[in-house]
Amino acid sequence: MAVFFYGLSTLYSIFLRRGGFRQDNRTTYVLLLAAAACHTLAMMKRGFSFQRCPTNNLYEATLFIAWSIVAAYLVMGVWSRVRFLGAFASPFLFGIGVFALMPGLDPPYLPQKPNFSGGLHSLHAALILLSTGAFGLSAVSAVMYLTQERNLKQHKLRAAFSRIPPIQRLELITERLMYGGLVLLTAGLVSGAIWLKERQGVFFKADSTIIWALLVWCIYLGLVVLHRVFAHRGRRFALGALGGFAFVILTFWGFYLLSGIHQPSVGAVIP
Repeated sequence: MAVFFYGLSTLYSIFLRRGGFRQDNRTTYVLLLAAAACHTLAMMKRGFSFQRCPTNNLYEATLFIAWSIVAAYLVMGVWSRVRFLGAFASPFLFGIGVFALMPGLDPPYLPQKPNFSGGLHSLHAALILLSTGAFGLSAVSAVMYLTQERNLKQHKLRAAFSRIPPIQRLELITERLMYGGLVLLTAGLVSGAIWLKERQGVFFKADSTIIWALLVWCIYLGLVVLHRVFAHRGRRFALGALGGFAFVILTFWGFYLLSGIHQPSVGAVIP
């Protein structure tokens, strides 16, 4: 049902784009709110059925990333000038939802007794995936920036009548979302290191997902430094935000499947 509502929102966003985003229409927000309600219910039912945070395989990680993006949008969308983020986020959320429905991403679990001892690991996973959602929304904001910039260059009247925020404000939104994602990712890495020390006696292990997370941290730290210190602004910053998230979303699955920590067939099983 969540994917269905994401699809409806995607279809409606096409009409908004063709109209130049001239109307403050709440339809996209309502459709994404309905999708988020179904999405949240599905995650809660899964979490309660397994007695743990649902972040333990590719299916669950994909769901959590999409949920964090739509949840952040619903908070920001209260402000009408940012509500059009939903029109840009809908196709991406729909694509993630369709991808998550692939049967191979959700292998069957063996029956197990309820186990509430993995709180630190669940916190670590949630922080990492929430940071990915923040980076995703910053990329969506960057797409809005590039769209408005193009309108200013080629369709001055369309840009004037559009209700999309001005590019200066979109750059600020992209920047703040990126900072928020970097803070969440840092907290996720720290909690993961503490959990690894408790379970395996080391703060660092050469696991593919740990290496991936450090690479992502370095990429976004570099973007922040370039933006703040070297005035890497405007179009270049927007392209950097878009490219950074493209790296995240295109490489996460491969590094996850190679992980000895997260994949029982590769290494140890997470308790």
